Amino acid sequence: MRIAIVKLSALGDIVHAMVALQFIRQQFPECQIDWIVEERFAGVLEHNPDLNQILTISLKALKTDKSRFFAEFKKIHSFANRQYDLVIDAQGLIKSAVVARLIGKKIAGFDAESIREKAASWFYDQKIHCAYDANTIDRNASALSRPLGFAISREQILAKKPFLFYHDASPCLDDYLRQDRKNIVLVTGSTWESRNYPAEKVVRVADALKQNCLAVWGGEQEKVRAEWMAAQSKHIKAMPKLDLNSLKALIDRADLLIGNDTGPTHMAWALNRPSLTIFGPTPVSRVYQTHINRVVKSASKVNPFKLNKSDFSIREIDERIIIEQAALLIG
Repeated sequence: MRIAIVKLSALGDIVHAMVALQFIRQQFPECQIDWIVEERFAGVLEHNPDLNQILTISLKALKTDKSRFFAEFKKIHSFANRQYDLVIDAQGLIKSAVVARLIGKKIAGFDAESIREKAASWFYDQKIHCAYDANTIDRNASALSRPLGFAISREQILAKKPFLFYHDASPCLDDYLRQDRKNIVLVTGSTWESRNYPAEKVVRVADALKQNCLAVWGGEQEKVRAEWMAAQSKHIKAMPKLDLNSLKALIDRADLLIGNDTGPTHMAWALNRPSLTIFGPTPVSRVYQTHINRVVKSASKVNPFKLNKSDFSIREIDERIIIEQAALLIG
């Protein structure tokens, strides 16, 4: 059997869907599993032994370079030559549904009541119902297992094996990791400013914990924040630019990750590493809470059906709560 999974973006959403791979492989050990993803996120999928092929596309780039449309269309259409028995759209967007339809004859995805872009369900032959406000990880597990005739239980997910893999990480990691301190990765940026815990409070957390805190970053604005924090505290170092392969390696070697609700933070859960996720305008139903993966949520109420980007309540979370929870996690 040949299966294609369409989950184009974003980093955290891809991570949450990847948990299903090990259980699909258990059910169908001889099947071929391919994943169609935006090129810039392919690194998070690389080296996964449960995947046969990672097929990349660049729809995001079409926003700034429409001349690439026909080349991209031709590339996507060529994937149909792989003759998939089933294509599963685990994203539930119109663009992902179109990609799925272009590459397969039998398409599965969420029904209209389970997704924000309801028209996407028109493209599916098999439709899965899963409440839109249900736990994000459970939704992804349902989307990827039920079309194949089995279910992934919460107990199975809680007992999961780590599912992010890396090879030949940057040797610079050894220059930053320490043996005489706990290594804490700090993820302080995200796509919304209202998701970001204040940098000055992160500094106070680091100063209270007195461990080796490593601030990672993606874009230029995040780099500026990381370097500012490092200048304020002797316990914080700004990491150099890391690709996804080396970021996975760093998180896997860390004793704790403290971060906002964003992709790199969720990688700690995927690697079975301790994490503390700080939530403001987004729902805590996006994660699994375990004895090593904890959350702190601001006082605001979140409507999963209509997120409020102007909810800056994360700024009101007392850093002493973060310090207390982090201290418990590093033991």
